Amino acid sequence: MAGEKLALVADVTVPVAAPVDVVHAYLADPANRPGWQSSLRRVERVEARGDHPGAEGTTWRDVTAVPGVAPLMRVEASEPPYRWVESGTWRFVRATLAMTYVERPDGGTDARAVAHVEVPGALKPVALALRLVAPAALRSDLRRAAKVLARTR
Repeated sequence: MAGEKLALVADVTVPVAAPVDVVHAYLADPANRPGWQSSLRRVERVEARGDHPGAEGTTWRDVTAVPGVAPLMRVEASEPPYRWVESGTWRFVRATLAMTYVERPDGGTDARAVAHVEVPGALKPVALALRLVAPAALRSDLRRAAKVLARTR
């Protein structure tokens, strides 16, 4: 999609009552995604790379709640326990999600998620619509993950 720019659609931070290494390990592992990401039904064809789940180069297919929408996902960067970046492509759309984790004084973690989407010019209204719904959806998903992690402490 040469010439198109990634548009910011969300930038949210959620506190998690778990240490950064636990938060990173849980959120970066594709196998855990359907448990906290509301748009997913399952992940398929995970091809692991590296020495930990969700390591750089790992790929999989997201099977979403929207029939026929199943983006191919790839981990672009994994720097445990502080940073993790994925990209997903489906037809003419490319999205990225960058996660960063900052240790809080109480031993918990601030999990920050920054999402971008790249669409062809004719689909720009899709990117604009995502700016309206993506922050709340992403925040809700991260809160769901935080609840799961709080139960495992």
